[in-house]
Amino acid sequence: MSNREWGITDEPFFVADLGQVIRQHRRWRVNLPNVHPFYGAYVKSTTCCGTRANTDDRCPAVKCNPDPTLLRLLAELGTGFDCASTEELRVVLNLGVDPSRIIFANPCKSASSLLFAARTGVTLTIFDNLDELETIRAFLPNARLVLRIYACDNDALIKLGEKFGAPVETSFILMQRARELGLEVCGVSFHVGTGASNASAYVSAIGHAKMVFELGKGLGYDMNLLDIGGGYQDSSFEKIAQSIRGALVEVFPSRTRIIAEPGRYYARSAYTLACNVLSRRCHIAEAAQGRPEMLYQNDGVYGSFMNVLLEKEVAHPSLIPCGSPYRLGDSKRARGPHRYSIWGPTCDSVDCVVRETTLESEVRVGDWLKYSNMGGEPPS
Repeated sequence: MSNREWGITDEPFFVADLGQVIRQHRRWRVNLPNVHPFYGAYVKSTTCCGTRANTDDRCPAVKCNPDPTLLRLLAELGTGFDCASTEELRVVLNLGVDPSRIIFANPCKSASSLLFAARTGVTLTIFDNLDELETIRAFLPNARLVLRIYACDNDALIKLGEKFGAPVETSFILMQRARELGLEVCGVSFHVGTGASNASAYVSAIGHAKMVFELGKGLGYDMNLLDIGGGYQDSSFEKIAQSIRGALVEVFPSRTRIIAEPGRYYARSAYTLACNVLSRRCHIAEAAQGRPEMLYQNDGVYGSFMNVLLEKEVAHPSLIPCGSPYRLGDSKRARGPHRYSIWGPTCDSVDCVVRETTLESEVRVGDWLKYSNMGGEPPS
């Protein structure tokens, strides 16, 4: 019998507010009306971390929420999609999204993924090195290429420039080689990092992109696309958008198509996660009385709380008191502030979701903990 047939439903679950996604889209259109959003969704392959996990098809870039309902809504709202693997391309295309609304944004792609793109009509893709040009010529010769240049917000949560992005001074060599190979370069892209907070990083990168545009035009390319990447945080969005608008008006003509790659901006605030308290360790030894008591829940850092590990994000739970239907001799719940540490379900001591938090009353086995702003986490 399944857990549900036994009447036990203690799996973690998400609740989505799709109205919030629509509100975020309207907010984007107000603040960046000339920048078309391309949502980036992380789609986990069943063979990820297997023997072939070194290819882009098996272990795609960590991006954002791939909830099919969310993807369908964004498609209906008219967004494009930023894909990094064959599986992500397949999922988006299966929604009925036209290939022209997709950018294959992984700068280092496998031959098989390029063949899939060629078969399905996805031609807009990114490169940042000479060897990638050779691979693209062999497997996607009609590609419309976008050169990714180095950009970095030093205060970003994840500095993507450590892995991707050609130094601006190498741009001419890369585009010249593309010309020799008979490939078409149509634009420039950058990504200042996940969780960016400095508007100056975007402004600087836009200036560098303009320089590369001029180099491309000098080589005879029709440079008509600028991709300003992602990294947009809810708290600083209006401030950063204002700086981006000013920089774009100053250096890019109106005929330039401008896109961006927001992910968490759309998804993070729309999802709430509920986790069930599986067990609790109360301190019965006198020496441990000053420490937070320990709660064990059914999701952790190897699941929906991955960003606690990756980005040192601090989770803020709130209590949904329920209690356990199979707890004997239940006594009255103690009220008033209680200090807890919260742990995930694995046997790994790294699996700590919250080192210390204060909740409004005693927490018991069978209670639920609610976490807001969880839509931007990679799926478990």
